[in-house]
Amino acid sequence: MTQIFLTIAAIFGGLSVAGGAFGAHALREKISARSLEIFDTGARYQMYHAIALLLVAILMIRLENPPTTLLVSGWLFIIGVVIFSGSLYAISLTGIKSLGAIAPLGGLALMAGWAALAIAGATIKF
Repeated sequence: MTQIFLTIAAIFGGLSVAGGAFGAHALREKISARSLEIFDTGARYQMYHAIALLLVAILMIRLENPPTTLLVSGWLFIIGVVIFSGSLYAISLTGIKSLGAIAPLGGLALMAGWAALAIAGATIKF
């Protein structure tokens, strides 16, 4: 699982940088300022959670017996990024506002990931 989390964290991070550059350069003249702001929010949150997932992977490497909540946290970050950032990218590129109903589900997954990480942190014996 550690290798999967580390790999996905790197992919999310790289795609976030690419998405940010794409938004700043290729999309600036093609979509509205509001759509560009939405796209940027997706890229920013993707990067935040790429770093969080990297932290989860590092903790899993360093701990002899990582708590299950650490594993849960990693999967929730992955699910949250796909749903939250993915829906924001889709909204900004297609203009389909009804996709906005999906974003809160991704946000809930991200918040649950942080909660699981907090529980893991409270139970880890250093």
